[in-house]
Amino acid sequence: MIMSKNLRTKLLVIVGVVALAVFAFYPPSQKVRLGLDLKGGVHLVLRVETDDALRLLTEGTAEQLREQLRTAGMTGVTTAVTGVNSFTVSNVPEAQDAVFRSALSTVEVSFDRSSTGPGSYAFQMKPNITADNRESTVNQALQTIERRVNELGVAEPIVARHSAADQILVQLPGVTDVARAKEIIRSTALLELKLVEQGPFPDEATARQAFGGNVPPDIQILPARAEAPVAGQPAAPMYYAVRRVAAVTGRDLRSASPQLDEYNRPAVGFSFNAEGAQKFGAFTGSNIGRQLAVVLDGRVQTAPRIDSRIDYDGRITGTFSSQEAADLSLTLRSGALPASLTYLEERTVGPSLGAASIRAGVSAAAGGLLFVLLFMLAFYKLAGINALVSIGINLILLLGLMAYLGATMTLPGIAGFILTIGMGVDSNVLIFERIKEELAGGKGVKQAVAAGFDRVFLTILDTHVASLIAAAFLFQFGTGPIRGFATTLTIGLLSNVFTAVFVSRTMFELALSRRQVTSLSI
Repeated sequence: MIMSKNLRTKLLVIVGVVALAVFAFYPPSQKVRLGLDLKGGVHLVLRVETDDALRLLTEGTAEQLREQLRTAGMTGVTTAVTGVNSFTVSNVPEAQDAVFRSALSTVEVSFDRSSTGPGSYAFQMKPNITADNRESTVNQALQTIERRVNELGVAEPIVARHSAADQILVQLPGVTDVARAKEIIRSTALLELKLVEQGPFPDEATARQAFGGNVPPDIQILPARAEAPVAGQPAAPMYYAVRRVAAVTGRDLRSASPQLDEYNRPAVGFSFNAEGAQKFGAFTGSNIGRQLAVVLDGRVQTAPRIDSRIDYDGRITGTFSSQEAADLSLTLRSGALPASLTYLEERTVGPSLGAASIRAGVSAAAGGLLFVLLFMLAFYKLAGINALVSIGINLILLLGLMAYLGATMTLPGIAGFILTIGMGVDSNVLIFERIKEELAGGKGVKQAVAAGFDRVFLTILDTHVASLIAAAFLFQFGTGPIRGFATTLTIGLLSNVFTAVFVSRTMFELALSRRQVTSLSI
């Protein structure tokens, strides 16, 4: 019998879809992404030291209040930080109490004030502000780490909240230079541009003696990253006395990139956003002839002289290697961490373990297919071959779709891969049993096959939609391994509807189109 045009079109569709799927994942070693448990890499659990962020906020608030009071003429007032979320104010003149209270309009939004004596007050951060700042610190750290990891070029990294409120899970598949990855992740990269008051000094004690041993509260002594006077010799330490309040910080940056300085040495160039440029332009314009300290994580990297007004661009120079300049640019672009990080757990997964898992998964899938073949042939005779071909195409489409969508194959994903075989068997069993019922009712072979597929379609669709809803919840609320399973399950469900309904039916129609059939081996 001549093959109908409709049947020929269906076969061409199947062949085309399978060819596209094979093209999408072949060769698998290059196109199928493997997760940490299969490819190897590093598994890290970090704790965000939220106390650092609270202390920074407290210190900043106390310093701003002291500066505001000094501007208002209250020069004798002192502030002292007494805890991560508390500070005190002393020596407030009774005659200027009204001025003092007017300066507290912004402070008392976040801090509760209590009197500890004449002219002395204690400030304690409000409990809800404390809780909100801890939560926002962890969220900001999570986003910053994610940006840094993405710029590392790691395929399918996992950065997520861990069990405790202040813990973060980081998984980096395929990473071999673990030390560099850890350094980039945990580097605070807090850039501050501050005015130099005095320096450099050979040691911290000499720097303090320059102020009579009593450093003013608006001045801080910072170490400098000194260069060796002669190549091969250790660098001499240096210290600078700088203003405590920064003119601009890394939060005002727009971009950062590795460059070369005028001596052809690695450096880091940066540019400001509109607000930062305005602040920096006004600052440099009013301090021409003075030194500007480029401070990174509490260490002076360089202290050039301000020769003219600078608006948008700047550069960090020093004894950087090319790799250090590139890493520093990366961390500056991704933003400063709001707090320091502590590594609680580190596990390195070797690729040999992943290779063993892949072999075990392939063996399990092959064994499952073999048992499915034996069962289907024993129970449904020649129709079982139809089911086997349908399941095989389903697995090919699953691999192709995962490769095309860029999904990552994980060990739980292999479990979802094997589960797809079971779903394919289940769908074909439903169809075959319905066809047998139609044959038992006295219908002809072609009519029974058509009725079997038509009446089972809604049942298959209903079960797959229910499973898709479950997979969606697993993906939304699950962690990395659970998401890997949910991803494979979702793609397997979608491809199974196509193969069980369209491919299997086309194969029945192809077999029945070649001759006059009065019975069906099922």
